[in-house]
Amino acid sequence: MTETTQTRTVPSGSGGARSPEYRLAKDALSGLRQALFHDAFAYRPLPPMAMDGPLTRRLTGRSRGHAARLPHAVVAAVALIAMFGGSVADGALAGPVALLSGLVCAAPVLATLFRPVGAFWMSMAATPLVALLDGSLGEWPWQPGAFICHLAVLVIVAIRTRPRTAAWMWVLTAAYAFVVQTLIGDGEFNTSAPMLFLSALALLLVAIRQIRRDARQEVTAQRTVTAHERSRRTLLEERTTIARELHDVVAHHMSVVAIQAEAAPYRVENPPEELERAFATIRENAVAALTELRRVLGVVRAEDYEAPDAPQPTLADLDALLANVRDTGLTVDKAVTGAVRELPPGVELSAYRIVQEALSNTLRHAPGASARVEVSYVLGGLGLRIVNGPVPETSLVKPSPGAGHGITGMRERVSMLNGGMTAGPTGDGGYEVSVFLPVAVPTETVQPEDDA
Repeated sequence: MTETTQTRTVPSGSGGARSPEYRLAKDALSGLRQALFHDAFAYRPLPPMAMDGPLTRRLTGRSRGHAARLPHAVVAAVALIAMFGGSVADGALAGPVALLSGLVCAAPVLATLFRPVGAFWMSMAATPLVALLDGSLGEWPWQPGAFICHLAVLVIVAIRTRPRTAAWMWVLTAAYAFVVQTLIGDGEFNTSAPMLFLSALALLLVAIRQIRRDARQEVTAQRTVTAHERSRRTLLEERTTIARELHDVVAHHMSVVAIQAEAAPYRVENPPEELERAFATIRENAVAALTELRRVLGVVRAEDYEAPDAPQPTLADLDALLANVRDTGLTVDKAVTGAVRELPPGVELSAYRIVQEALSNTLRHAPGASARVEVSYVLGGLGLRIVNGPVPETSLVKPSPGAGHGITGMRERVSMLNGGMTAGPTGDGGYEVSVFLPVAVPTETVQPEDDA
């Protein structure tokens, strides 16, 4: 029995699988490049301090504006301390070289106000420069001013960026200390250990603070989403309850009206044609009202309800509406002025519903009165006027009381279209509704004529 082993060699340069170590190193270098090299000197000014704290919230006026700039003042004070540390030699102020050393130490700290990542590289460059200006290896590799500068830059940049950036800054700081000590030596007093320990402790505290802040923000966001979902669920439950009550009350009575209107002509022997036509109109109106009610209830029950693709009524259907109203015994005239044209669908629907509601109010509150509908097509929009006369003294039908919801609904439609509406009694005891719905005039683009 012979066992054959086949070995497949992945050619170099091909897209073969890489080892986990290779991928880990590649991801690490990619993270370093993204954190400290990509757009390192971008202009990112330090924003003012938030004034929503327990103490700053009590400030007012000019003191509130000064308190918002407190972080900038702290950075400037640290820069002065770093400048003083770089300018002092053996406990006393030195000459121009020492002053230059102090300015070199202060510049990276001030740069954190505008270019935080770039300030880190400035601090790394300032460390050997300050050592060369000092000319001694007494404290190596960070002189007093450079020590304050670099530690302050690490902390400020860590506060302004992410924990990953802080970790990479500390790694590069440790690498710099290791390389310098390996190539040059420790000097009389090695400052690498204090720098690495203090910076690690400070960066760890900053990272913990940022992680807690991010966690708090995430919890707040989750609570906000939860509260929003709870509010939506409560609203949907209330809307479902309203829809159920509407269905149980209104739909039942409208169904009874439709059935009785259909059966009424058969209970009378040889009914007049006018009576049959009146009952047919009653049944058609009841069925139409039931259909409209079911559509509205579907919208009320669920937010994701898709209404049927039935065409919405427009002003072209106004004659059918008036004919339907005339069948109930209301005398209504219509007058149209201006050039009839097609209007936006929202304007057409709102105009139709306003006329429909105004005529319904006439039937309820002024039975037996006559009405007039005027439609005016003007340049800037559409004008409507629905007016009815007073209730005749000989009317056998009493006016029905109302709660004013019809007028409120008309005002809402007009307000939605940024229009104007007036409604009120007339001098002869009737009632008038006047509406203007603005329509934007399409601008015609004039093409320039070619020169002959």
